[in-house]
Amino acid sequence: MAPGAIEDTAAIVPPISETGLKKNIAPASARDALDAAIARYTAANQRSLELHRLATGSMPGGNTRTQLHTSPFPLCMRSGEGYQVTSEDGTTYTDFVGELTAAVYGHSHPVIVQSLLKTVTTVGINLGATIAQEHVHAAAMCERFGLQRVRFTNCGTEANIHALAGARAFTGKRKVVVFAGGYHGGVLMFAGGKPAANNIDRDDFIIARYNDVESAQAAILQEGVAAVLVEGMQGGSGAVPGTREFLKGIEVAAKEAGVVFILDEVMTSRVAPGGLAAIHDLHPDMKSFGKYLGGGLAFGAFGGRADIMATYDPRPQTSTPMPFLTHHGTFNNNTLAMYVGHAGLTEIYTPQVCTEFNAMGDRLLRDLAVVTAGTKMCFTGVGTVLGSHFTAEGLQTIERETAEDWTLKELFWFEMMESGFWITRRGSIALCLGTPESELQRFVACVAEFLKRHASLVVVGTKD
Repeated sequence: MAPGAIEDTAAIVPPISETGLKKNIAPASARDALDAAIARYTAANQRSLELHRLATGSMPGGNTRTQLHTSPFPLCMRSGEGYQVTSEDGTTYTDFVGELTAAVYGHSHPVIVQSLLKTVTTVGINLGATIAQEHVHAAAMCERFGLQRVRFTNCGTEANIHALAGARAFTGKRKVVVFAGGYHGGVLMFAGGKPAANNIDRDDFIIARYNDVESAQAAILQEGVAAVLVEGMQGGSGAVPGTREFLKGIEVAAKEAGVVFILDEVMTSRVAPGGLAAIHDLHPDMKSFGKYLGGGLAFGAFGGRADIMATYDPRPQTSTPMPFLTHHGTFNNNTLAMYVGHAGLTEIYTPQVCTEFNAMGDRLLRDLAVVTAGTKMCFTGVGTVLGSHFTAEGLQTIERETAEDWTLKELFWFEMMESGFWITRRGSIALCLGTPESELQRFVACVAEFLKRHASLVVVGTKD
């Protein structure tokens, strides 16, 4: 088929039945409800379907970012403003995706726009040299997150890869302890308790059980372990928080074993002024960052103890020589991320704003816990980063990667779109600054209505 040609969609889109267009008809099963929701979605988003057909002519599956692919076709967004996004089909949604935590500032925040324009017009984009602003942003991050040294990368994936390389060079060891359900970037994934097919260094990982202190400690004490890499809240598993006991247990065991403790704060540095580490009084040897700290641009960073970070020091080592690791990256110090990221962190997301914003998220979590009680649904998270879950047992607390009812999860996704909320299909939510409290309360009401509408499917003890 020629690029751009429109293919027959009989295999892509289910037929739209009469009942499929009527949201309030009681379904015979969760599958029936989902099929009806898909039919309504298809009817309402024909422009997105057309764009998807065109995209398949130049990209495999019409996609270049797996997380954003959805069936029968992805919704295509046209623009964003403030806390809202608008689709190519003309529907405006409250943005609860928040670019997977990166869009904490919302869309086109005036401080961000001003910094972007000033940088482009007075500095330039890529100067091919060290720039003074690197130190300015680095110093702000060191102060904010308790780092002695930091280096910049292009994304959180790179940050974790380089942090691991530094830990291996520093210890002279190779193995790394990670946790089932963990996600540390596109080539560091451990869903289902095993390395993903496209992971790097697949044989060098020891996979322990999340929120299990004994499992973590036993893994850390094995021979040849250079580092333990953990998220304080697992993002890929649906915003599943680590307990204080678990995270402190890792810290103690790593220190006793001489293992480098790396805390992945790529998603969680936004949940408190000093990141999630500050919430639990953690003092990891290294931390990794990304997401919003570039002001909405591609960004990553890793940092921590000066002696470990010295493995990346390019100056001649005369007293205590150690392996010197090169760290390249054309866009590591690009002017846009350095200026805009600093403006966002210091002018918008101040410690006070961060604290108040995440308190709003905590209130939302409490309100959602009330309306989901007694159902197969629950929400987990920390502050303004949340995840929805559907379990057969009706778990109201999720401690690790857990089997879920994906038919109900997908039904919830489609019907929340109909209510004007844009969330990820897996249920991840990251709030944007400026989202009105009234929208959060409307979301709680919509969740309650969803559970009431599908009571026969979601009340604990019912069967599909």
